[in-house]
Amino acid sequence: MIRRLVAGLSALAALSACTVVPKPHVPTQPVPPAGEPASRPTPAPSTGSPTPSAPRTAVESGLLPGPAFASFGINADAARAALVAFRLSCPALQRRSDQSGLTQSGDWSEPCARAAGWPDNDAGSFFANQLSVIQVGGGKAYATGYYEPEIAGSRTQQPGYDVPVYKRPSDLIEGDLGDFFPDMKGKKIRGRVQGGKLVPYPDRGAIEDGALSGKALEIGWAADPVEFFFLQVQGSGRLRLPDGSVMRIGYDGQNGRDYVGIGKLMRDRGLLGPGQLSMQGVMAWLRANPEEGRAIMRENKSWVFFRELTGPGPIGAMNVAVTGRVTVAADPAFVPLGAPVILQLDRPEANGLWVAQDTGGAIKGANRFDTFWGAGDQARIIAGGMSGRGQAWLLIPRVAAARLADRREQAARS
Repeated sequence: MIRRLVAGLSALAALSACTVVPKPHVPTQPVPPAGEPASRPTPAPSTGSPTPSAPRTAVESGLLPGPAFASFGINADAARAALVAFRLSCPALQRRSDQSGLTQSGDWSEPCARAAGWPDNDAGSFFANQLSVIQVGGGKAYATGYYEPEIAGSRTQQPGYDVPVYKRPSDLIEGDLGDFFPDMKGKKIRGRVQGGKLVPYPDRGAIEDGALSGKALEIGWAADPVEFFFLQVQGSGRLRLPDGSVMRIGYDGQNGRDYVGIGKLMRDRGLLGPGQLSMQGVMAWLRANPEEGRAIMRENKSWVFFRELTGPGPIGAMNVAVTGRVTVAADPAFVPLGAPVILQLDRPEANGLWVAQDTGGAIKGANRFDTFWGAGDQARIIAGGMSGRGQAWLLIPRVAAARLADRREQAARS
């Protein structure tokens, strides 16, 4: 899950969105742009009636049938790339338990079987004929962006390369609270055992101060602490080694501490002015104010551990390689991972057909997405400034869409 985790700071989710991390960082609500309401409105004054809880799944959000796939005008190249990604996701898609309530075991079998032999040059007809378009809730969407950064690094510590890149420690324990409390299924807790008790793992400040030194956990060394901070936000990336070769690293766990988007924090303190509300603007401020910047970065207590990637990558939450301009990160409670997604936003470069292959710590709720743009300077620019609003639709198996429609009709009659 790359993760994910950057979002375009333009919406100030720039630093609170996607690991390509398995962006399985601690969930945080995305920060709306100035003047926009938060995704969860302030409760109205009590009238004596209980306040309805926010929807926890796609089904609880309410569903509507969407327009025909052909009406979206998806071009042939985009459909072909999405079919390739969907086909790659199918094995994991069929194994996973769908938290959204949209699909059941076996629903994806026929579409995946058809996808395996479907000609790439006719990909559009696959999506039109094998899947149904639905809308979750009102379909109102918000999308940010993430990318695979490349920073200067080394496999060994040497002058100019002093920022450790740690692998996952053996004493880091992860558990699902749902194993103890069914209502908390999917909520993770991480820590380590000390004195017979599970205690929090060291936070960013403690790790930077040497909490993990001397444990032979270093798999590499970065040259720039600011660049490495943002690579951790993304959840995966590339180290450009002194000899010009590249070492790819991917997410291998997180310390369990809360992720804090420093963009919002800096905006709230008046540190960012007009023209600085982007990832690039934040980085420039941190470099211009190194001591205060270091303290601000430490307020994000989350720390990401990495492993070297030797195959295709980066790897998303489905444990398959993600693809620039095709992969989108989503909340599995609202989108089955592996399902295609259609976006129509006020950012035209993000419009079109995507495949949900990743998750993110800040990517929570219905129709909240993080678009992956690949690697390189252009990807960095687009992802760093991505903040799009508009509409979203999901594509699910026809059998699942028919079952959901029957349920709606039964509910309407009762």
